[in-house]
Amino acid sequence: MLALRQAADARQAMTDDELTYKIRGAIFDVYNELGPGLLESVYEEALAFELQERGLEVVRQAEVPIIYKGSKLKTALRLDLMVNNQVIVELKSVEEIKPVFAKQLLTYLKLMKKHVGLLVNFNTSNLREGIKRIVN
Repeated sequence: MLALRQAADARQAMTDDELTYKIRGAIFDVYNELGPGLLESVYEEALAFELQERGLEVVRQAEVPIIYKGSKLKTALRLDLMVNNQVIVELKSVEEIKPVFAKQLLTYLKLMKKHVGLLVNFNTSNLREGIKRIVN
C-alpha cells in the first residue's frame, strides 16, 4: 500500500517537462520495436503498455466532455491517451501531419484544462520530426 502511495506521489510531483521526456522515451521504444506504417490502434495499445511498464498512469480513449454555454453536450470526444492525468498524447499513423491535428489537440487541452500535449505520427522515417509538443 505504501509503495502504491509513493508511486502516486511521484507521478503527481513530475513536471510537464519530466513527464513528456519519459513519454518521448516510451514513444521511441515503441517505434524502434514496431517500426512505421501500422494502424494507430496498434501504437496506442503498445504505447499504453510501455508507459504503464514505466510506472505511469495511462487512460486510453479518455472522454473529453464538451460544455457549451454551461451545459454538457451529449456528444463527447475521445482522446487517445491521458498520462498521469497531466499530458494528452494524440497518436497518428499518416503520410503527413496536417495543421488540423495540432488544432484538435489544442482544443482537447483547452476542454480538459491541461497544459501540454504530444502529437505523434508513427508513420515516418524520422520519428524526431513526427513528435510535436503542443502547449495550451
